Amino acid sequence: MKARTPDYPIDPMILSRRSSRAMSGEPMTKEELMPLFEAARWAPSSYNHQPWRFIYACKGSPDWERFFSLLFENNQLWAKNAAVLALLVSRNRFEKNDGPARLHSFDAGSAFENLALQGTKNGFVVHPMEGFDAKKAQSDLQVPEHYSVQIMLAIGKPGKVEDLSDSLREREGFTDRKPISSLVMEGTFLE
Repeated sequence: MKARTPDYPIDPMILSRRSSRAMSGEPMTKEELMPLFEAARWAPSSYNHQPWRFIYACKGSPDWERFFSLLFENNQLWAKNAAVLALLVSRNRFEKNDGPARLHSFDAGSAFENLALQGTKNGFVVHPMEGFDAKKAQSDLQVPEHYSVQIMLAIGKPGKVEDLSDSLREREGFTDRKPISSLVMEGTFLE
C-alpha cells in the first residue's frame, strides 16, 4: 500500500488512520471495545455539552440484525465481517436550557475522531459510513427527535484484503488528501 506523506511533520498515528473495509469477523471483547468509547468521551465540546451518544450492537447479539438491516446493500457486503456496528447521534438542543446546540455535529465529529484514533492505536478497524437509512435508524433505535443521526460505524479486527471483492480491494489502500494550500487560507476565503 502506498504510504502517506504529509507536507508538515505530524504524529504518524494520524497518517495511519484509515477506513479499511477488510475485517476478520472475529468478535471483540468489552475490554477491547470500551477503550474506544472512552477515548470518544474525552473529546472537546461546546460548553462541555458532550452531545454525542453511541448506540451499538455486537455481531451475534439479538440487536445485530436490526443494526445490519439499516445499512445500504453496498455496505452490507463488507460490514458483515465487523464485530460491532454503532450509530453515532448528537443532541441538537442543550440540556441546560433546551436552546439550539449549533455545534453538536462538530462535537460529535470530534468524539468520532478520538474513537477512530484510539481504534487505530489499538490495532482495530474503524470505518464510518454515510450509507445507511438514517430515518429508519432514528425510528428503529428509538432515538428522540432532539438528537440528530450522524453516522454508522463498523468496528472490528483487521481482516485480509484478499477476502474483499475486486472493486472493494481497489479502494482499500491509503487515500491521499488535497494539498494544504487548497484547504487553508490566510485572511480571506479563496476557492
